[in-house]
Amino acid sequence: MRFAELNSALDELESRAKALSAGAPKRSLNLRAKTYEPVQQVFGRVELAGPQRLFPRVRAGMDIRGDGSVEAYMGRVKRELIEQRKGETAFESLRRAVR
Repeated sequence: MRFAELNSALDELESRAKALSAGAPKRSLNLRAKTYEPVQQVFGRVELAGPQRLFPRVRAGMDIRGDGSVEAYMGRVKRELIEQRKGETAFESLRRAVR
């Protein structure tokens, strides 16, 4: 989807991330050699890129974990977690970082 304003894009990203978070399976994944707890699994991802089409200046997003928690990050190939400040949600930290 395309948005004329950054705030609209961030609102949609937050809405989709919250919907994914609500549907997270919250169960472990048992493989022969290892068990992955829900917090170790990426259940879903929503991303933001722009404003340029070909080589976007900003790439950011949210990882939704299997336990329903969310983490904000910057980058695409090399993702860097955005540190949350005291009293700040992951969504607020993403908004702060992309401005």
